Amino acid sequence: MAPGDEVVHDEADPFLPECNAEWQATSKPPPTPLPAGQLAALCTVRLVDPIVFTQLFPYVNDFINDLHLTDDPSRIGFYSGLVESSFAISQLCSIYLWAKLSDVVGRKPVILTGTLGTAIATLGFGLSNSLAGILFARGLGIPLSFHHQWEGSHYRIGGLFSGNIAVIHSMLGEITDSSNQARAIPFYTLMWPIGSVVGPLIGGTFSHAASKYPDLLGYAIFKKHPYFFPCLVSAVIAFSGVLLGFVFLKETVPSKRKRNNVKCASSKSSLDNEPPIPERGPMSLKEVLACPGISALVSSGFSLSFVYTSFDVVFVLFCYSAVHSGGLAFSDSKIGLSLAIAGCISSTLQLFFMPYLLRTFDCAKMYVFSMSVWPFVYACLPFLNLIARWGSTEDGNVDARVVAILWIGIAITLGLSKIGSLAYSTSIILVKEHSPTPGALSQSNGIVQFAMCLARSFAPFLVSSLFALSIDNKLLWGYLWAVVMVSVSSVSGIDARRVLSHRKRQPREEWQMTGRRL
Repeated sequence: MAPGDEVVHDEADPFLPECNAEWQATSKPPPTPLPAGQLAALCTVRLVDPIVFTQLFPYVNDFINDLHLTDDPSRIGFYSGLVESSFAISQLCSIYLWAKLSDVVGRKPVILTGTLGTAIATLGFGLSNSLAGILFARGLGIPLSFHHQWEGSHYRIGGLFSGNIAVIHSMLGEITDSSNQARAIPFYTLMWPIGSVVGPLIGGTFSHAASKYPDLLGYAIFKKHPYFFPCLVSAVIAFSGVLLGFVFLKETVPSKRKRNNVKCASSKSSLDNEPPIPERGPMSLKEVLACPGISALVSSGFSLSFVYTSFDVVFVLFCYSAVHSGGLAFSDSKIGLSLAIAGCISSTLQLFFMPYLLRTFDCAKMYVFSMSVWPFVYACLPFLNLIARWGSTEDGNVDARVVAILWIGIAITLGLSKIGSLAYSTSIILVKEHSPTPGALSQSNGIVQFAMCLARSFAPFLVSSLFALSIDNKLLWGYLWAVVMVSVSSVSGIDARRVLSHRKRQPREEWQMTGRRL
């Protein structure tokens, strides 16, 4: 060593300068390899839900209109909102129970049972000939003891098969950890936008299949049930998800994975020198809600689901309504194209931007930013109608010179909505971080998803009724619905800030890695 050379000692370990650099280089473990097969199977199962959920959007208004429930076109939105709400009601009835049950029987049986039931319900929806049949199929699981009276007919709204989303989220949390979730979460959440592209394309392309493709699909069943074929295509995808899940999904509940106990214990002990975190079983609902972070996510998740679901519903109604009534007068195919554009935008954000954002920015701050975008989303919609009015011709169509401007505006609006929907991705991580114990992870997901389903259960009905009321009575020139939703989404953005005050960074996450070596 030269006389003038200066030795710099790290204050963290001043007595071992030579060894400290090597220790610092190896103290941070490398990212845990992703269980590719498990993740791929889980993503495939997750893809089923958005396809089944969105495939009816392009034709639901025509489906309701074909039932001749009303002679007033403006009332179509009331019934279509009721149909869309029935799906969320069915989830609401069972989502927390499924989360609790998965701790007993395992994640895999619950996920496969739910996916199989979804496929059967979708077939029933396409074969329905009445509003009662549609509502039954839309909320179908195994019929539960929940009855409702509609036009003199009893029907049951099930839900036993549609409440497994919290279980899927829990399985994702159990096969990932903080070192690899920035790669896994975007791929997982990418399934919804992909499904949101495929679903509307299926619905818009294959509704009235017998008349559109008489040579290939001119069968009597497709003539009698013009909306059955898109449901059949969606059900086939769901059955495929069941098959792939049965083959590739592995159980992640620790008590059901006794064969991997030794491996999990050895991998935990090799992470660092800290003592192991004691394991606890499931907690009570009151105990989980007592966690400030979870309670904040429950409240904000309710708001997020309300504004997101409301936008999905009101955007379709907005596109379907005549220009002079405050809409865009789009056909089924144009509505399907718009929803497909939205899915493409969301896919791009999830695939190319979300991994970087999760590695770079604080997850709670990303969540709050996404929630703050929603007021601007709703504020854009009236301007789209004004553009359509500006270019409207005497026959009710939009002038070709204005169409390009209108589609640019639609792309901007949908892009903002997908930035706002990124809050769903960050919510998955935040629930995982704030869950009090490993045994409470499924319950925490169940409670947050219950709140989201509660909002979805009445948001379509409420916003569609508000839309019809605003147009029928020309309240605020027919734009009252937009003013109300801008106000609601602004309050939601403010409420989301509570998550910032409760965010925490865990020093280590052994309990979150029970399935990291599957």
